[in-house]
Amino acid sequence: MRKRIIGLILAILGVGAGYTFLPELWSLIGLGSNRWLTNGLVNAIIGLIIMEILAIFLIDAIERVIIKIEKNLIRQKPEVIISTSLSITVGLIVAALISTIFNRSHVFFINTILPIVLMILLGYLGYVVGKEGFGNLKRLFNLRQRKVEDDKAQILERKVGENFHKYKLLDTNILIDGRIYDLAKTGFIEGTLVVPNFVLYELQYIADSGDSIKRVRGRRGLDILNKLRSEKIVPVKMYEGDFEDIKEVDSKLIKLAKVLDAVIVTNDYNLNKVSEFQNVQVLNVNALAKSLKPRVIPGEKLTVTVIKNGTERQQGVAYLDDGTMIVVEDGRYYLNKPIEVEVTSALQTDAGRMIFAKPTHSKRELREKN
Repeated sequence: MRKRIIGLILAILGVGAGYTFLPELWSLIGLGSNRWLTNGLVNAIIGLIIMEILAIFLIDAIERVIIKIEKNLIRQKPEVIISTSLSITVGLIVAALISTIFNRSHVFFINTILPIVLMILLGYLGYVVGKEGFGNLKRLFNLRQRKVEDDKAQILERKVGENFHKYKLLDTNILIDGRIYDLAKTGFIEGTLVVPNFVLYELQYIADSGDSIKRVRGRRGLDILNKLRSEKIVPVKMYEGDFEDIKEVDSKLIKLAKVLDAVIVTNDYNLNKVSEFQNVQVLNVNALAKSLKPRVIPGEKLTVTVIKNGTERQQGVAYLDDGTMIVVEDGRYYLNKPIEVEVTSALQTDAGRMIFAKPTHSKRELREKN
Protein backbone atom coordinates (compact mmCIF):
# COMPACT_ATOMS: atom_id res chain seq x y z
CA MET A 1 0.00 0.00 0.00
CA ARG A 2 2.82 2.37 0.91
CA LYS A 3 4.63 1.75 -2.39
CA ARG A 4 1.45 2.40 -4.37
CA ILE A 5 0.98 5.78 -2.68
CA ILE A 6 4.63 6.70 -3.30
CA GLY A 7 4.29 5.62 -6.95
CA LEU A 8 1.12 7.71 -7.37
CA ILE A 9 2.80 10.80 -5.90
CA LEU A 10 5.84 10.36 -8.16
CA ALA A 11 3.55 9.95 -11.18
CA ILE A 12 1.72 13.20 -10.37
CA LEU A 13 5.07 14.99 -9.89
CA GLY A 14 6.27 13.61 -13.23
CA VAL A 15 3.17 14.86 -15.08
CA GLY A 16 3.42 18.29 -13.44
CA ALA A 17 7.16 18.63 -14.03
CA GLY A 18 6.85 17.50 -17.66
CA TYR A 19 4.00 19.91 -18.39
CA THR A 20 5.78 22.85 -16.69
CA PHE A 21 9.49 22.52 -17.38
CA LEU A 22 9.92 20.46 -20.57
CA PRO A 23 8.78 23.26 -22.96
CA GLU A 24 11.53 25.50 -21.57
CA LEU A 25 14.04 22.66 -21.91
CA TRP A 26 13.12 22.13 -25.58
CA SER A 27 13.57 25.86 -26.22
CA LEU A 28 17.02 25.85 -24.61
CA ILE A 29 18.27 22.98 -26.78
CA GLY A 30 16.72 24.40 -29.98
CA LEU A 31 13.69 22.11 -30.33
CA GLY A 32 11.06 24.69 -29.39
CA SER A 33 9.72 24.89 -32.94
CA ASN A 34 8.63 21.25 -33.00
CA ARG A 35 4.83 21.23 -32.69
CA TRP A 36 4.78 17.86 -30.92
CA LEU A 37 7.22 18.97 -28.25
CA THR A 38 5.23 22.14 -27.57
CA ASN A 39 2.08 20.11 -26.90
CA GLY A 40 1.25 20.11 -23.16
CA LEU A 41 -0.20 16.57 -23.19
CA VAL A 42 2.89 15.16 -24.90
CA ASN A 43 5.18 16.85 -22.38
CA ALA A 44 3.07 15.55 -19.48
CA ILE A 45 3.32 11.98 -20.84
CA ILE A 46 7.10 12.31 -21.36
CA GLY A 47 7.45 13.59 -17.77
CA LEU A 48 5.37 10.65 -16.51
CA ILE A 49 7.54 8.13 -18.39
CA ILE A 50 10.77 9.67 -17.08
CA MET A 51 9.46 9.67 -13.50
CA GLU A 52 8.30 6.03 -13.75
CA ILE A 53 11.82 5.03 -14.86
CA LEU A 54 13.35 6.96 -11.97
CA ALA A 55 10.81 5.41 -9.56
CA ILE A 56 12.30 1.95 -10.22
CA PHE A 57 15.51 3.13 -8.52
CA LEU A 58 14.05 5.61 -6.03
CA ILE A 59 10.92 3.99 -4.62
CA ASP A 60 12.71 1.57 -2.22
CA ALA A 61 14.95 4.32 -0.83
CA ILE A 62 11.96 6.65 -0.39
CA GLU A 63 10.02 3.89 1.37
CA ARG A 64 12.89 3.28 3.83
CA VAL A 65 12.99 6.99 4.66
CA ILE A 66 9.21 7.08 5.18
CA ILE A 67 9.36 3.99 7.46
CA LYS A 68 11.99 5.69 9.63
CA ILE A 69 9.84 8.83 9.83
CA GLU A 70 6.79 6.73 10.75
CA LYS A 71 8.66 4.94 13.54
CA ASN A 72 9.98 8.23 14.88
CA LEU A 73 6.49 9.76 14.88
CA ILE A 74 5.00 6.69 16.61
CA ARG A 75 7.48 7.06 19.47
CA GLN A 76 6.64 10.74 19.98
CA LYS A 77 4.00 11.89 22.44
CA PRO A 78 0.82 13.37 20.88
CA GLU A 79 1.37 16.78 22.49
CA VAL A 80 4.90 16.93 21.05
CA ILE A 81 3.61 16.13 17.55
CA ILE A 82 0.88 18.82 17.81
CA SER A 83 3.22 21.49 19.20
CA THR A 84 5.90 20.68 16.60
CA SER A 85 3.40 20.86 13.73
CA LEU A 86 2.04 24.21 14.95
CA SER A 87 5.50 25.71 15.44
CA ILE A 88 6.67 24.56 11.97
CA THR A 89 3.52 26.08 10.45
CA VAL A 90 4.18 29.38 12.24
CA GLY A 91 7.79 29.34 11.05
CA LEU A 92 6.73 28.77 7.42
CA ILE A 93 4.11 31.54 7.62
CA VAL A 94 6.70 33.98 8.98
CA ALA A 95 9.11 32.94 6.20
CA ALA A 96 6.39 33.48 3.56
CA LEU A 97 5.60 36.96 4.94
CA ILE A 98 9.27 37.96 4.92
CA SER A 99 9.68 36.54 1.40
CA THR A 100 7.08 38.98 0.03
CA ILE A 101 9.65 41.73 0.54
CA PHE A 102 12.12 39.97 -1.75
CA ASN A 103 9.62 38.94 -4.44
CA ARG A 104 9.70 42.43 -5.99
CA SER A 105 13.41 42.13 -6.74
CA HIS A 106 14.51 41.13 -10.25
CA VAL A 107 17.65 39.39 -8.98
CA PHE A 108 17.23 35.59 -9.19
CA PHE A 109 19.09 34.91 -5.93
CA ILE A 110 17.00 37.38 -3.92
CA ASN A 111 13.53 36.53 -5.33
CA THR A 112 14.01 32.74 -5.56
CA ILE A 113 16.92 31.28 -3.59
CA LEU A 114 16.63 33.51 -0.51
CA PRO A 115 12.92 32.71 0.14
CA ILE A 116 13.68 28.97 -0.08
CA VAL A 117 16.54 29.35 2.42
CA LEU A 118 14.22 31.29 4.75
CA MET A 119 11.57 28.57 4.50
CA ILE A 120 14.08 25.86 5.44
CA LEU A 121 15.68 27.88 8.24
CA LEU A 122 12.49 29.11 9.92
CA GLY A 123 10.81 25.72 9.43
CA TYR A 124 13.72 24.03 11.22
CA LEU A 125 13.68 26.62 14.02
CA GLY A 126 9.96 26.00 14.41
CA TYR A 127 10.61 22.26 14.69
CA VAL A 128 13.25 22.77 17.40
CA VAL A 129 11.06 25.16 19.39
CA GLY A 130 8.04 22.87 19.14
CA LYS A 131 9.92 19.75 20.20
CA GLU A 132 12.24 21.09 22.89
CA GLY A 133 10.59 24.22 24.21
CA PHE A 134 6.91 23.26 24.49
CA GLY A 135 7.12 22.24 28.16
CA ASN A 136 8.96 25.42 29.12
CA LEU A 137 6.47 27.63 27.25
CA LYS A 138 3.59 25.87 28.97
CA ARG A 139 5.03 26.51 32.42
CA LEU A 140 5.46 30.23 31.72
CA PHE A 141 1.67 30.72 31.87
CA ASN A 142 1.38 29.35 35.38
CA LEU A 143 4.12 30.32 37.84
CA ARG A 144 2.76 28.13 40.63
CA GLN A 145 2.67 25.10 38.35
CA ARG A 146 6.17 25.93 37.17
CA LYS A 147 7.50 25.98 40.74
CA VAL A 148 5.84 22.65 41.61
CA GLU A 149 7.16 20.97 38.46
CA ASP A 150 10.66 22.31 39.06
CA ASP A 151 10.58 20.91 42.60
CA LYS A 152 9.44 17.53 41.28
CA ALA A 153 12.15 17.58 38.63
CA GLN A 154 14.82 18.21 41.27
CA ILE A 155 13.54 15.31 43.37
CA LEU A 156 13.55 12.97 40.37
CA GLU A 157 17.03 14.02 39.37
CA ARG A 158 18.28 13.03 42.81
CA LYS A 159 16.49 9.69 43.01
CA VAL A 160 16.32 8.33 39.49
CA GLY A 161 19.10 7.05 37.26
CA GLU A 162 19.23 7.04 33.49
CA ASN A 163 17.64 3.56 33.26
CA PHE A 164 14.52 4.47 35.25
CA HIS A 165 11.42 2.83 33.77
CA LYS A 166 13.18 1.68 30.63
CA TYR A 167 11.19 -0.81 28.60
CA LYS A 168 12.02 -4.43 29.44
CA LEU A 169 12.08 -6.60 26.29
CA LEU A 170 11.27 -10.26 26.94
CA ASP A 171 12.85 -12.91 24.74
CA THR A 172 11.46 -16.37 23.99
CA ASN A 173 13.66 -18.22 26.51
CA ILE A 174 12.68 -16.06 29.48
CA LEU A 175 8.98 -16.67 28.81
CA ILE A 176 9.53 -20.43 28.51
CA ASP A 177 11.67 -20.37 31.67
CA GLY A 178 8.75 -18.90 33.65
CA ARG A 179 10.75 -17.19 36.40
CA ILE A 180 9.92 -13.77 34.95
CA TYR A 181 6.40 -14.23 36.36
CA ASP A 182 7.71 -14.87 39.89
CA LEU A 183 10.19 -12.00 39.56
CA ALA A 184 7.45 -9.58 38.50
CA LYS A 185 5.13 -10.84 41.24
CA THR A 186 7.68 -10.08 43.95
CA GLY A 187 7.97 -6.48 42.70
CA PHE A 188 11.71 -6.60 41.95
CA ILE A 189 11.18 -5.65 38.31
CA GLU A 190 9.72 -2.28 37.38
CA GLY A 191 8.63 -0.48 34.25
CA THR A 192 6.77 -1.89 31.26
CA LEU A 193 7.38 -5.37 29.88
CA VAL A 194 7.38 -5.43 26.07
CA VAL A 195 6.82 -8.60 24.05
CA PRO A 196 7.60 -8.12 20.32
CA ASN A 197 5.43 -9.82 17.74
CA PHE A 198 8.36 -11.82 16.38
CA VAL A 199 8.94 -13.33 19.85
CA LEU A 200 5.24 -14.24 20.07
CA TYR A 201 5.39 -15.86 16.60
CA GLU A 202 8.43 -17.93 17.64
CA LEU A 203 6.59 -19.07 20.78
CA GLN A 204 3.60 -20.08 18.66
CA TYR A 205 5.90 -21.95 16.25
CA ILE A 206 7.47 -23.87 19.16
CA ALA A 207 4.02 -24.60 20.65
CA ASP A 208 2.91 -26.08 17.29
CA SER A 209 6.03 -28.23 16.94
CA GLY A 210 5.78 -31.93 16.25
CA ASP A 211 8.29 -32.57 19.06
CA SER A 212 6.35 -33.09 22.30
CA ILE A 213 9.09 -31.54 24.47
CA LYS A 214 9.25 -28.39 22.32
CA ARG A 215 5.45 -28.25 22.23
CA VAL A 216 5.24 -28.29 26.05
CA ARG A 217 7.91 -25.57 26.34
CA GLY A 218 6.13 -23.35 23.80
CA ARG A 219 2.78 -23.70 25.53
CA ARG A 220 4.40 -22.95 28.86
CA GLY A 221 5.76 -19.69 27.44
CA LEU A 222 2.32 -18.71 26.13
CA ASP A 223 0.76 -19.55 29.51
CA ILE A 224 3.29 -17.37 31.35
CA LEU A 225 2.61 -14.48 28.95
CA ASN A 226 -1.16 -14.81 29.44
CA LYS A 227 -0.72 -14.87 33.23
CA LEU A 228 1.36 -11.69 33.13
CA ARG A 229 -1.29 -9.91 31.03
CA SER A 230 -4.36 -11.21 32.87
CA GLU A 231 -3.11 -10.63 36.42
CA LYS A 232 -1.77 -7.15 35.55
CA ILE A 233 1.14 -7.42 37.98
CA VAL A 234 3.19 -5.11 35.76
CA PRO A 235 2.21 -3.34 32.52
CA VAL A 236 2.66 -5.63 29.50
CA LYS A 237 2.62 -4.26 25.95
CA MET A 238 2.93 -5.84 22.54
CA TYR A 239 5.25 -4.40 19.89
CA GLU A 240 3.57 -4.73 16.50
CA GLY A 241 6.54 -3.79 14.33
CA ASP A 242 9.13 -6.05 12.74
CA PHE A 243 12.54 -5.85 11.07
CA GLU A 244 11.97 -7.70 7.82
CA ASP A 245 15.60 -7.33 6.72
CA ILE A 246 16.78 -9.28 9.81
CA LYS A 247 16.10 -13.02 10.03
CA GLU A 248 17.31 -14.03 13.52
CA VAL A 249 14.93 -13.32 16.41
CA ASP A 250 17.81 -12.48 18.77
CA SER A 251 19.22 -9.96 16.26
CA LYS A 252 15.76 -8.39 15.91
CA LEU A 253 15.52 -8.14 19.70
CA ILE A 254 18.88 -6.36 19.94
CA LYS A 255 17.89 -3.98 17.13
CA LEU A 256 14.58 -3.18 18.86
CA ALA A 257 16.39 -2.58 22.16
CA LYS A 258 18.57 0.01 20.41
CA VAL A 259 15.57 1.68 18.77
CA LEU A 260 13.54 1.89 22.01
CA ASP A 261 16.55 2.40 24.32
CA ALA A 262 15.26 -0.66 26.20
CA VAL A 263 16.69 -3.44 28.38
CA ILE A 264 16.61 -7.11 27.32
CA VAL A 265 15.47 -9.59 29.98
CA THR A 266 16.77 -13.10 29.23
CA ASN A 267 18.43 -16.23 30.57
CA ASP A 268 20.25 -16.95 27.29
CA TYR A 269 24.04 -16.81 27.82
CA ASN A 270 24.85 -16.20 24.14
CA LEU A 271 22.25 -13.43 23.74
CA ASN A 272 23.65 -11.86 26.89
CA LYS A 273 27.19 -11.75 25.48
CA VAL A 274 26.16 -10.48 22.04
CA SER A 275 23.99 -7.75 23.61
CA GLU A 276 26.83 -6.60 25.86
CA PHE A 277 29.16 -6.46 22.84
CA GLN A 278 26.65 -4.19 21.08
CA ASN A 279 26.25 -1.96 24.18
CA VAL A 280 22.70 -3.13 24.94
CA GLN A 281 21.83 -3.48 28.61
CA VAL A 282 20.77 -6.98 29.70
CA LEU A 283 19.07 -8.33 32.82
CA ASN A 284 20.08 -11.99 33.07
CA VAL A 285 17.85 -14.01 35.39
CA ASN A 286 20.54 -16.69 35.75
CA ALA A 287 23.03 -14.07 36.95
CA LEU A 288 20.43 -12.85 39.44
CA ALA A 289 19.81 -16.38 40.73
CA LYS A 290 23.56 -16.97 41.03
CA SER A 291 24.05 -13.79 43.04
CA LEU A 292 21.29 -14.83 45.46
CA LYS A 293 22.86 -18.21 46.27
CA PRO A 294 24.03 -18.47 49.90
CA ARG A 295 27.78 -17.96 50.21
CA VAL A 296 30.14 -20.07 52.24
CA ILE A 297 33.39 -18.97 53.87
CA PRO A 298 36.57 -20.91 54.73
CA GLY A 299 36.24 -22.65 58.07
CA GLU A 300 32.47 -23.14 57.77
CA LYS A 301 31.22 -26.68 58.40
CA LEU A 302 28.73 -28.46 56.12
CA THR A 303 27.10 -31.86 56.07
CA VAL A 304 27.13 -33.39 52.59
CA THR A 305 26.92 -36.79 50.86
CA VAL A 306 29.78 -37.73 48.50
CA ILE A 307 28.17 -39.24 45.40
CA LYS A 308 31.12 -39.87 43.04
CA ASN A 309 34.87 -39.81 42.68
CA GLY A 310 36.66 -36.63 41.71
CA THR A 311 39.10 -36.05 38.86
CA GLU A 312 42.14 -36.08 41.16
CA ARG A 313 43.34 -39.00 43.26
CA GLN A 314 41.33 -39.65 46.44
CA GLN A 315 38.93 -36.73 45.76
CA GLY A 316 35.17 -37.05 46.11
CA VAL A 317 32.39 -34.86 44.75
CA ALA A 318 29.23 -33.75 46.57
CA TYR A 319 26.54 -31.20 45.77
CA LEU A 320 24.56 -28.69 47.81
CA ASP A 321 20.78 -28.40 47.40
CA ASP A 322 21.20 -25.46 45.00
CA GLY A 323 23.52 -27.51 42.73
CA THR A 324 26.84 -26.05 43.91
CA MET A 325 29.64 -28.61 43.53
CA ILE A 326 31.83 -29.45 46.54
CA VAL A 327 35.18 -31.15 45.99
CA VAL A 328 36.02 -33.12 49.13
CA GLU A 329 39.61 -34.09 49.91
CA ASP A 330 39.88 -37.85 50.60
CA GLY A 331 36.18 -37.98 49.75
CA ARG A 332 36.42 -41.24 47.81
CA TYR A 333 36.58 -43.09 51.14
CA TYR A 334 33.14 -41.78 52.10
CA LEU A 335 31.12 -42.59 48.97
CA ASN A 336 27.34 -42.51 49.51
CA LYS A 337 27.77 -41.56 53.16
CA PRO A 338 26.77 -38.33 54.92
CA ILE A 339 29.90 -36.63 56.18
CA GLU A 340 30.73 -33.37 57.92
CA VAL A 341 33.29 -31.30 56.01
CA GLU A 342 35.08 -28.04 56.61
CA VAL A 343 35.32 -25.49 53.80
CA THR A 344 38.90 -24.64 52.82
CA SER A 345 38.28 -22.35 49.81
CA ALA A 346 35.75 -21.37 47.16
CA LEU A 347 36.22 -20.61 43.46
CA GLN A 348 33.84 -18.63 41.23
CA THR A 349 33.89 -19.56 37.51
CA ASP A 350 31.71 -18.85 34.47
CA ALA A 351 30.24 -22.33 34.83
CA GLY A 352 29.29 -21.68 38.46
CA ARG A 353 30.74 -21.86 41.95
CA MET A 354 33.07 -24.61 43.26
CA ILE A 355 33.75 -25.25 46.93
CA PHE A 356 36.79 -27.16 48.23
CA ALA A 357 36.54 -28.91 51.59
CA LYS A 358 38.04 -31.64 53.70
CA PRO A 359 36.46 -34.04 56.20
CA THR A 360 36.46 -32.91 59.82
CA HIS A 361 36.87 -36.58 60.93
CA SER A 362 40.55 -36.58 59.97
CA LYS A 363 41.26 -33.82 62.49
CA ARG A 364 39.36 -35.66 65.19
CA GLU A 365 41.30 -38.85 64.51
CA LEU A 366 44.61 -36.98 64.83
CA ARG A 367 43.53 -35.41 68.12
CA GLU A 368 42.42 -38.82 69.48
CA LYS A 369 45.79 -40.39 68.54
CA ASN A 370 47.67 -37.57 70.24
